Parts: sequence; C-alpha cells; structure tokens
Amino acid sequence: MQPTDIESPGYFHKVVDCQWACPAHTPVPEYIRLIAQERYTEAYMLNWDSNVFPGILGRTCDRPCEPACRRVRTEEKPVAICRLKRVAADNKGDIGAYMPRVPSQKNGKRIALIGAGPASLAVARDLLPLGYEVHLFEKDPYGGGMMRSQIPAFRLPVEVLDEEVDQILNMGVVCHFGQEITSMKDMLDQDFDAYFVGTGAPRGRDLELPGRQEVDAHIHIGIDWLASVAFGHTDKIEGKVIVMGGGNTAMDCCRTSLRLGAESVTVVVRSAFEVMKASEWEKEDAMREGIPIINNRPPKEFVHENGKLKGVVFACVEPVEEDGRLKYVPSGEPDVFIEADHILMAIGQDNHCPWIERDVGIEFDKWDCPVLDEVSLQTTNPKVFFGGDSAFGPENIIWASAHAHQAAISIHLFCQGKDLHKNRPPEGVNLISTKMGVHEWAYDSEHDPSARRVVPLVEQETALNNVKVEVELGFDQTLGAEEAQRCLNCDVQTVFTESLCIECDACVDICPMDCISFVENAEEEVLRNTLMAPADNLEQDLYVSQDLPTKRVMVKDEDVCLHCGLCAERCPTNAWDMQRSVIHIPQLGSFAE
Repeated sequence: MQPTDIESPGYFHKVVDCQWACPAHTPVPEYIRLIAQERYTEAYMLNWDSNVFPGILGRTCDRPCEPACRRVRTEEKPVAICRLKRVAADNKGDIGAYMPRVPSQKNGKRIALIGAGPASLAVARDLLPLGYEVHLFEKDPYGGGMMRSQIPAFRLPVEVLDEEVDQILNMGVVCHFGQEITSMKDMLDQDFDAYFVGTGAPRGRDLELPGRQEVDAHIHIGIDWLASVAFGHTDKIEGKVIVMGGGNTAMDCCRTSLRLGAESVTVVVRSAFEVMKASEWEKEDAMREGIPIINNRPPKEFVHENGKLKGVVFACVEPVEEDGRLKYVPSGEPDVFIEADHILMAIGQDNHCPWIERDVGIEFDKWDCPVLDEVSLQTTNPKVFFGGDSAFGPENIIWASAHAHQAAISIHLFCQGKDLHKNRPPEGVNLISTKMGVHEWAYDSEHDPSARRVVPLVEQETALNNVKVEVELGFDQTLGAEEAQRCLNCDVQTVFTESLCIECDACVDICPMDCISFVENAEEEVLRNTLMAPADNLEQDLYVSQDLPTKRVMVKDEDVCLHCGLCAERCPTNAWDMQRSVIHIPQLGSFAE
C-alpha cells in the first residue's frame, strides 16, 4: 500500500466517525470536551456554527452520529451525543457576544427564501453577516416550518423552538409571514438576485383502497393532522385509532393520539419491525407508553357501514430474503380485521410544488422533484436553489442544515459572478499536538468502560395527560459530565513520525486493541490479514507509514483504535504523538476570498 497522506483533510475526518457521519459535520468530540469542562456556552456555539439548531436537535435529531460512534465497537452503546447537545443548550449562558455581527450597510443583493423551515432559516443565518438583504416568505404566521408543525410539543417545547428560530429572525430577516406563494413566476418577476426554496415535502401520501372515499371524514393525513394539533385546530381525538406507517411521523401520530384522549391506539406497519424507518428510540418511546406495533400487515380494505368507518382489513405477510432483498409473501394466515374510528395515514411524504410553473426554466424529474446539481443545489434556472426536504425528499433537520450551508455558499458565489464549483472553499485540516509533558496530554485519555447513562423521564401519567409536557427531562450537569467522560476523543489522533522510530515494538506490546503492527508492505487485501489482528472493517482505513530501516512499515487499523494514547506514552523516542485534528468544513461564515 502507499503511505497514508495524513495532510489530506478527509483522512482524519473519516477517523472521527461521529463527525464524519453527521451531515453538518459537527465537531462532536470537541463540544463534548467543553461540556466536561462545564463550558456550556462555548459548547453550544460550536454546535450552532455547524448545525444551527442545537436546542432543537438535542431533542429531535435522527442521530446518524450515534450508530457510527466508536463506543459501539467497544461497549455496544454509543455516547449519548444527541442528549449531550441538549446539555449544552439547556445550560448555556448569554450568547450575545458570540453572535455574528450583521452590517447595517447592505451589499446590494436581495435574496428570497421561500418557506420558513430549518433550511431557509440556516441559509438566512449564513447570508446575513455578509450584507445580503434576506426576505423570508411563509404561509404560516410563525417561522420553523416542519419543526413547528410536525414535531409534537412533548418532544420539542415551543419555547425552545421559538428561541432558536427567533435568534435567526432577529439578525435582520425581512419576514413576510402569512403570505403563501402560489406562483414561482410571480416571485421571479420581483427580480430578487437569487431564490432559495425550502418548502419541505408537504404532501403526505394516501392509500386508494376499497372503501377509501366512503370513509374520507375518518381518515387524516398524518403530517396535516400533526400540524392541526400544533396550531391548536385539533385538541382531541376519540375512539379507537389506527396509525398506518412505520416512520417517525407515525410514532409522533400515535403518541399524540394517546395524549389527546384516544380510547386505544394501534400502529400497523406493512413491513417487518427491523426495517421500519422510525428510529429505534422512537419505536422504544411508543412501546414504553403502551402502544402496540403490529408488523407485516398490508392494508386491503376500509370497512364501513352507512358512511361510518368500522375498521380495516389487513393481509398477513412474512418477509423472505431473495437476492439480498426483503420480499413480502403471503404467510397463509387469514386476513385480520382491526376496529377503528379514525385512521392516521403516515406512510410517507412527497415533494409538492404545484405553485412552480413548468415554464420558468426549472426542470423536474419523473418523481416531480427538481433536477439539482448535487454540489451547488442549483436548479436548471440559475437563479433558483433548493435545500432540505424539498431538494431530495424527507430527511431530518440536520440534513436541512447541511444543505443550507452548501446552498448559501452557492448563492454567494452566484451573486458575485463566480464559478459554483471551482470557487468553492476547500476542506482543510490542522493537527495540533496535545503534548503537555514528555508523555502527558491535554485531554483525558484514559479509557472509561462505563455504561451509557439513562435519561430521566417525566412520570408517565403526567406525560400522557398533557400534550405539551416534555417527556424527557434531559441530563442534568452531573449526568452530562458523566456521559461526556465516555467520549473516546476520536479527534485526538495517533500521529506517527517514521524518522524517530527505532522499531522496538513497544507500542505493539502495549496497545490494548492489537491495532498496531510492523509488517512487510503488501496490497491492502493481503495486508489486512497479516496484522496483529485482522482488519475486517473495510469502511475504515489503514494508517500506513513510509518504509522503515528494516523495510517494514507501521500499519495501524483505525477501526478499533481507542485513542487512549498508550502507544505515545510507551514510545521511548516520541515517534508517536497525540495530535488533535481540527477539520475545517467550508461554510460561508469562514469564507476566505
């Protein structure tokens, strides 16, 4: 194998599994260390720079960082990264001094943001400090988009939402609330310099089955029903409720129904439990509240009598793996009838842009999604950019933040007449030694095998009787500090200097994970199987040195390294050093021209 280029920004970024997995590339280990030091405000602002909504995401994020956490490969349970984000948000001080300054003298460019969801808000935050005049158009009377309309208050209190939305709006956004945009052509006639569409994926899917039209009054589209609850139009639901669907929206629908007085709530899913789209913790939360989830039951018919819904007939299927894919075949069991007074349909969402005329230069694909440049998020009309759910379909808030950063860069380049690809700022990396003595480090390197802390909850009777009572109490400062200690500091890298190595193999002897080897070089497939322990995870790289005097090379399996620093402490010549990798992710706020 060729020697590893550790100066390439992507190499050590990939080693920091949590940051690599986060769409917004939040520097997770750094903000967790700040929490351990009780520097909550700094931890909050480090998050705010990357993901824009730390208090909201600390409660609602889909947590792609956690399955990637290195703890999964040591103690099975990842660090509670999402809940630690909330610790920073709940305990932060005054952030006024940290906020970017917005110039009163504008740069002459006007930007229109359509939809006041997380993507549009994040674009506004990125553009305002550069002097852009930003106009926000939203049909609802408040900002927040799906964060307000689709996430129940028992998961996301309105005061947390308002605080983080208002932080951005108060930077100087020109707000046009209560103004629904019904024509893109009319918007383009207003001659803004650029447009960003962040309207989400607002159309919930329906099922056209026998009996559907006859019971229309008893069937509600999940995202619309949640919005009706959020805005106070719906405050109760009676009788037996069936929620169809297996995603996070379905989990929000069933838990909300329980709080609004339903006699019983049942979730019915056409797929197997293991492949439901809902996050594991969302399913656990629903089941903890006594809501049954019935799987492998595709609906066949809505049963009604004199215009009144009686229930639903479901077929019984079983999953069978065929050519590496799950296929559902009849199980041989008889159909199942489940009584219902109301159906909440949460089987998916689609982009819905009837207000965009098809003759304004914006091309759409066969799924009615805009055709976008995946890097710049620019449409076939050069002035128009998309982001969030409206770009590539329903995702989590963290994806909206990630799209927004890229779209803001693109809008800035477009307005300055520059190339949207060639002039994008590059990623970068700095390596900073954490050395404080000969073999002492400026971080807590000891491996702590402690178990993940359990988040405290409100007493269940109280939680289920009020839709606005937040279920999770979150970690207090003590629990937060204990959980922060579980972080393995994966951004503090083991950096090897060939010229100092005497090939004594002391690092090999002391490594608790057997991840360091001194071997003859070979092709990667061979090399992975000749190490102290086979390097089976092909998703993680091997760190390979230049040739050493004996013609061997040092090879480290990045997959299982604990970043404990024992190799560097044991090395008699300082050939190993513990160096913090600071990954620079391009954003408009750090744009250098």
